[in-house]
Amino acid sequence: MKISTKGRYALRLMLDLAKNCTGEPISLKDVASRQDISDKYLEQIISILNKAGFVRSVRGAQGGYLLRRKPEEYTVGDILRLTEGSLAPVSCLEGEHLECEKSADCVTVIVYKKINDAINDVVDHISLQDLLDWQNQKNGMYVI
Repeated sequence: MKISTKGRYALRLMLDLAKNCTGEPISLKDVASRQDISDKYLEQIISILNKAGFVRSVRGAQGGYLLRRKPEEYTVGDILRLTEGSLAPVSCLEGEHLECEKSADCVTVIVYKKINDAINDVVDHISLQDLLDWQNQKNGMYVI
């Protein structure tokens, strides 16, 4: 499994919205400038996030985007699955009813299942707030 730019940029976008939250909407142009990402590409990503209810859009001259929930209520897994789809390393692990014709005899699926479980365990236990905290620690800003 390889995370595309869409997934990586979605995480950066959500992190930027969380970090710069003042209660006022944040413009995509500001995020694009801070993150050095094309605003056209961010528009595609924010559309996905908005439709899923992850962000709220505010129209108008002073408009922009806000997180709908607190940063601790979003997981990295939520954001990546929304933008990337399944995080499974092989297609036979995607969804509940997809099975390979060799599943009865396949032992390698055990390896793929362990990889899938490990990935999900990591991304589902890291919140947007964790990323904010780690970023603050990295920048020498300790929050109590």
